[in-house]
Amino acid sequence: MTDEEGAVAGTSDTVADDDALYVLTAVLLTPAQFPSVLGDDYPAACAALTLEPYAEGYGLILGQDGSGARWTVVVDDVSLVAVAIAAWDCGMEYDLSPDDRSVVCALPGWPLAVGVAAPGVADPHDPLPDPEAEGTDPAPLAPPDTESWGPAQRRMGADEIAHQWAAWREQIDDETAFITPGGADGAGDEAGDAAAIEKGDPDAKTGTEDEGEGELRAGAKVEAEAEVEAEAESDKPDATPANEAGSDRPDATSENPAKDTPSGVHPGLRRALAEARAYVDAPPPPGRIRSSFATGDARMLRADGPGWSLVARTDDIAFVLLDEEPGEVLPVGRGTQLPGLLKALDALAVRPT
Repeated sequence: MTDEEGAVAGTSDTVADDDALYVLTAVLLTPAQFPSVLGDDYPAACAALTLEPYAEGYGLILGQDGSGARWTVVVDDVSLVAVAIAAWDCGMEYDLSPDDRSVVCALPGWPLAVGVAAPGVADPHDPLPDPEAEGTDPAPLAPPDTESWGPAQRRMGADEIAHQWAAWREQIDDETAFITPGGADGAGDEAGDAAAIEKGDPDAKTGTEDEGEGELRAGAKVEAEAEVEAEAESDKPDATPANEAGSDRPDATSENPAKDTPSGVHPGLRRALAEARAYVDAPPPPGRIRSSFATGDARMLRADGPGWSLVARTDDIAFVLLDEEPGEVLPVGRGTQLPGLLKALDALAVRPT
């Protein structure tokens, strides 16, 4: 987040040519890097802003006009926005003032929560509707509700784990957490299934500094390597739903969801891993799998699918978040199957240029 200020003029009929936009922050919208709150992949993120998913991508400039109204200005000069973000990240000043010809459109509101405001203008607020639009104005963009759990919050949570990988990885004790279910049918050891790894960092949140807050809990045991192999799991009977008669859980949330299946593995986790493996044979839309730099020769992977998000280091374990398990983080043991899956996903991933 930065409070550097620039000026963008002539962004729309509502933002007059002589009315500056005070730039508060900017983000990239490209196949390799986009705000996860907007969608599971790059085309979905573009659709959320009614933009065409051009391969070159866009830059999103968030700021206020002279009246204090919130605006998101979309530009096609991706390089300029990338340079500005890099300068701000280094603590340097940078006047982000793209040429008017690079402005694609201006959208009311902000898709992300911004914690600063422009000095000398009114507090941030949604712009008034254009009376000449006769009710056809787009609804102002708004960040997701941090009090609820859904796809946006799940993706933000995965982003936060990627940003704070070391802190989350420290919570997993490899000697006691990695439990291999016993038996040919995959039935787990009862004592092992009861094991739980409680989250120890109360400061970890489901988002970056400008994407909201919400607590995440690493409350499930690390799943065994055998359960990563989707082909073997796909033939097993479905697990009993958590809210069926006889369940001692009032809803889908559980301190130990792994106990809900005979194999000791959460059915949502099995589904997520199976769908991630299916990407190898049927590559998903651009941005569904993203790869970024990590320490050493490793890469940080982010993958998403219907109802699930995965974050992993190619040389380590993975974490999975599910729509059906609010705030829960399900670690996946490395074993013999996960390395091959991560390598295959990394080969398909879009990488920042």
